Amino acid sequence: MGGSAVAPAERFDVALLDLDGVVYRGDGAVPHAADAIAAAGRRGLRVGYVTNNALRIPEAVAARLTGFGVPARPEEVITSAQAAAHVLAERLPPGAAVLVAGGEGLWAAVAAEGLTPVASADAAPLAVVQGFDPEITYGRLAEAALAVRAGAWWVASNADLTVPTERGLAPGNGSLVAMVRAATGAEPLVTGKPEPAMHAESVRRTQAREPVVVGDRLDTDVEAGARSGTPTLLVLTGVTTGSELLAAGPAHRPTLLAADLRGLLRPHPPARLAPDGRARCGGWECHVDDAGVLRWRARGADAGAGGEPGDPRDVAPDQTPDEAVGEAPDRAVDDGLDALRAACLAAWAAADAGRPTRGLAADRPHACADLAAPSA
Repeated sequence: MGGSAVAPAERFDVALLDLDGVVYRGDGAVPHAADAIAAAGRRGLRVGYVTNNALRIPEAVAARLTGFGVPARPEEVITSAQAAAHVLAERLPPGAAVLVAGGEGLWAAVAAEGLTPVASADAAPLAVVQGFDPEITYGRLAEAALAVRAGAWWVASNADLTVPTERGLAPGNGSLVAMVRAATGAEPLVTGKPEPAMHAESVRRTQAREPVVVGDRLDTDVEAGARSGTPTLLVLTGVTTGSELLAAGPAHRPTLLAADLRGLLRPHPPARLAPDGRARCGGWECHVDDAGVLRWRARGADAGAGGEPGDPRDVAPDQTPDEAVGEAPDRAVDDGLDALRAACLAAWAAADAGRPTRGLAADRPHACADLAAPSA
């Protein structure tokens, strides 16, 4: 896991932010998200709000964000509908008919690219584009299948099998795509995260030169960064747990790690691997022993005077993120995650060497108390 001698807000020019679990959760902003985004903007960091959801138009997404107190403009929103429509426009002639099996966002994106959205296979569309729509009907899916079977090029905005709802996980676009796949035997070109088309669309629309991908998912956000060679910042406000991070394969290992979006505002300590396989970060050292047990050791003086290494000593309850970072702009003080950073690097190095972690030492820092062994 890498580090950053300066805050990401000062190192990168654009943060490509995932939404659900990063900026908002349910009907409200993630704690500290709005303030952190605003503070990063004051330091010169621009943002792109990147979503795999093709249902809403950018204006609606921006309005929802501003309703949560998050600074957002429609032109800062990049959707998987826009990525899919741009891919179609690059291949199809202007004005070509495209059967849209999706919601308002997908219809608008197709039209914005100079193509003609249609609803029936009888219109002889050259392509079918499919995106999430909770009001999709059997008839509309049948039209998509008929067009694909007739030879139309099939593009899907994303392949997420589920979407989170207040009642739990419900079928997502990937589940609807599976119906058309079963009926046609065809395979769509998928454009949403982690596919390259989505990252390319995000960079194109934000005109990013040195972007950082910020997200809460290893298999979409972090993988998108790995596949494009873009640094990534994983925040722990969404679906990924420390145990899942500990077990991550090479394509799912983030460059930087933070508890929340305040990680944009502070330097990040590097986790370094010694020749003997011991990983060090801040006041912690970790290694996987010969029995496959991951162990921690406090590094004495490196722990400082603030108590056990891993205590989040840098942000007082009454401080804003800017004030906290401003107290120590030239050093990466422990945010409570150094023990996890060291543990991840040690476990990853051992796994890559064919020595998977099989257990965790009972004596471990409180920040890692809830971890489970990757093979458990």
